[in-house]
Amino acid sequence: MTDAAALPGQPRGGALSGPATARTINVLAPNPSAMTLDGTNTWIVFEPDADVAVVIDPGPLDDVHLRNVMATAERAGKRVALTLLTHGHPDHAEGAGRFAELTRTAVRALDPALRLGDEGLAAGDVIRTGGLELRVVPTPGHTSDSLCFHLPADGAVLTGDTVLGRGTTVVAHPDGRLGDYLDSLRRLRSLTVDDGVSTVLPGHGPVLEDAQGAIEYYLAHRAHRLAQVETAVEQGHRESSDVVARVYGDVDRTLWPAAELSVLAQLEYLREHGLI
Repeated sequence: MTDAAALPGQPRGGALSGPATARTINVLAPNPSAMTLDGTNTWIVFEPDADVAVVIDPGPLDDVHLRNVMATAERAGKRVALTLLTHGHPDHAEGAGRFAELTRTAVRALDPALRLGDEGLAAGDVIRTGGLELRVVPTPGHTSDSLCFHLPADGAVLTGDTVLGRGTTVVAHPDGRLGDYLDSLRRLRSLTVDDGVSTVLPGHGPVLEDAQGAIEYYLAHRAHRLAQVETAVEQGHRESSDVVARVYGDVDRTLWPAAELSVLAQLEYLREHGLI
């Protein structure tokens, strides 16, 4: 068995659902798959002495899960006062409308199409609810509307799909762009260097105890994959499907369609920079 501390980001062992930091509780959605890992992490975030909470990514449209999120907050003595979305993929956002109905809350997101209420989210926004402070960090790349939420009081960042608790994420071409994603990873790395962020609370998989180590691994992984794709093209593999077979041959074939999205994003990046 591999020691978790030896893995990138030092993933925390134990159950995924439950308290993660002094101000967060995870409720794992029952939607496991090759793409969602154990399922979607729905985060309840609050000040310990407050009676209200913020929910990030209600997850799929599953009434049992959504009611479980509400019940978990209530058991902690909290009423859900606001719903936030890291991005619009269905495994994170499909249940938001129903959850808003159940909790009578607004839904704030970067994409206007996902909002319920008058307010959206933008770079530099600070959400203050019940004494809680969450800072909006723009992190496009996985999708164009991807956001992270910096929780300074816990030295943590809630990353949606930008950084996962296990494995690496997809740059979902054409909406996702590799150059944007690399910039976003560097932006998150600066939080670990300059702002004391040590913990990643991801949208899927376990909590990571070494945020800087995880992000450095992601940057190195992307550089390695990009070099592999460039080499494959130089060797005559021009079609994205051929590049996938060449570069991702050791990856489960069920993940090849997702890998092809990342390859398309990498090919676009290489062309834009005159490298192929």
